[in-house]
Amino acid sequence: MQRLNLPEYQFRIKKDRNKLAIFDEIRKKFLVLTPEEWVRQNFIKFLNQEKKFPMSLIGVERLVMINQNPLRCDLLVYNRKGLPFLVVECKAPNVRISQDTFDQIARYNMQLKVPYLVVTNGLQHYCCLIDYDQQSYEYLQNIPVFPE
Repeated sequence: MQRLNLPEYQFRIKKDRNKLAIFDEIRKKFLVLTPEEWVRQNFIKFLNQEKKFPMSLIGVERLVMINQNPLRCDLLVYNRKGLPFLVVECKAPNVRISQDTFDQIARYNMQLKVPYLVVTNGLQHYCCLIDYDQQSYEYLQNIPVFPE
């Protein structure tokens, strides 16, 4: 798979029906190894190993209801109180991060109301801090470390 702008991690990968599959440590099963899944699995490891988010607080492809429409956000990370803290939208490395990508994660956040939004294609990563009191947002240089 393509080298990403993330540290290199070890994964369990196998061939299943002539397709590669990667083991998802959170869902405890093998999934077809698509380019987007490659980014998602690498970003899970990044959040856990570099940013110290416990695996037990990371949800994968979580259901979010928007105007009675069921949508799935790629990663939803909770704080120690069980409240949504950070949402991540993953794209394949060949997908350009565009305004549509930010619009997509903003739609999820209308329901979730998290302080941090992250968009990544594995090569570029963008993180925003949302200030609900001031009704503003700020792009951050770095994704936050898990608050203890």
